[in-house]
Amino acid sequence: MFKKILIANRGEIALRIIRSCKEMGIKTVAVYSKADAESLHVRFADEAVCIGPASSAESYLKIPNIIAAAEITNSDAIHPGYGFLAENSNFSKICEENKIKFIGASPAMIDGMGDKASAKETMKKAGVPTIPGSKGLIKDFNHCKKLSTEIGYPIMLKATAGGGGKGMRLVWAKEDLKDSWDSARQESKAAFGNDGMYMEKFIEDPRHIEIQIIGDYRGKASHLSERDCSIQRRHQKLTEETPSPFMTNKLRKEMGEAAIKAAEAVKYEGVGTVEFLVDKNRNFYFMEMNTRIQVEHPITEEVVDFDLIREQIKVAAGTEISGKNYMPQLHAIECRINAEDPYNDFRPCPGLITSFHAPGGHGIRIDTHVYANYMIPPFYDSMIAKVITVAQSREEAISKMERALDEFIIEGIKTTIPFHQALMKNEDFRKGVYTTKFMDTFELK
Repeated sequence: MFKKILIANRGEIALRIIRSCKEMGIKTVAVYSKADAESLHVRFADEAVCIGPASSAESYLKIPNIIAAAEITNSDAIHPGYGFLAENSNFSKICEENKIKFIGASPAMIDGMGDKASAKETMKKAGVPTIPGSKGLIKDFNHCKKLSTEIGYPIMLKATAGGGGKGMRLVWAKEDLKDSWDSARQESKAAFGNDGMYMEKFIEDPRHIEIQIIGDYRGKASHLSERDCSIQRRHQKLTEETPSPFMTNKLRKEMGEAAIKAAEAVKYEGVGTVEFLVDKNRNFYFMEMNTRIQVEHPITEEVVDFDLIREQIKVAAGTEISGKNYMPQLHAIECRINAEDPYNDFRPCPGLITSFHAPGGHGIRIDTHVYANYMIPPFYDSMIAKVITVAQSREEAISKMERALDEFIIEGIKTTIPFHQALMKNEDFRKGVYTTKFMDTFELK
């Protein structure tokens, strides 16, 4: 087992990793930018190293500074959390070269799954259902035009190196194809330095359902059931739940088996998710694989009583998994609390938190790194907390979430608490009737 782990991240996920490490008797090293000197992850780690100024590019994304921090603190492993360098194959490779264990996927795995077009081909060969679309990358616009006619509109153009909705264009008719092709490529080139595109049939009004998986060094994998992540805005998740209200036992079995096939086809080591789109007839299609821990992992932990960070660390240290698949015994919901104004197009609202009171009670978990008099810097992601409720039924979990949100006081800044309060009262949400298009018609009054 590792003696000391450096956490190459910030905020609530850094604190979350520190907690599991402490329970395992592993020493921790926090890294921080000058803007994060007062963050809780800095306070609770055994050691802390400043790695640069506020800008992510000069701190949390600065690989030489992070490796230097690991070396001077004699860390034998690095946990990247999510975001930043978690899916950076070059970082994984540099860790390997410096004999520091990267607690995450191998460089080859990150590259293989990060390239969406090649990942889709790998899944096809493994017998995992995929969305009809192009075979590999589209050669040029003429090829694009021919394919769109064969597949049939509507189609989705996607950047092979994409993420967060960048380089994606939905095309309803052939007269819009050229403009969409040009703008998607330009956006992808600017964001990722790669303008490679592929095409998929657009699945109308789908659910976004992901399966949590874990694999070990032998290439064996098991799953921990599903999470429904369909409540999203501009491809960014807002609320997640497990089990999915759309799920049936038959569908859960089929999707779980497909996720294991996907993981074992690439000999996946570590924790990750296999993400699917599910249409109204409960046909499911592989979308992508995330080779890291997810923001929404706590809801899975709560319904199956399984510490995913602990298991991720154990697998990285060479422990074999049990091979058991886990089914949800309870119902859990997560609301992401962002420092954003939901009444003003979710505009980011950094600033000083003047008052902070977290909810408590049975079945309520709060993952956060903020507190009263904490200054939220304007340089990073706006998520400041996650509220997780767990109960015997979905109805109870929603009622518990309503109570928790009413009790959650954050003053001095705007937050997305009012949005989540309205969501919990929404009739369609309460009935479990929602798709990825839910936010297109949702109005916050």
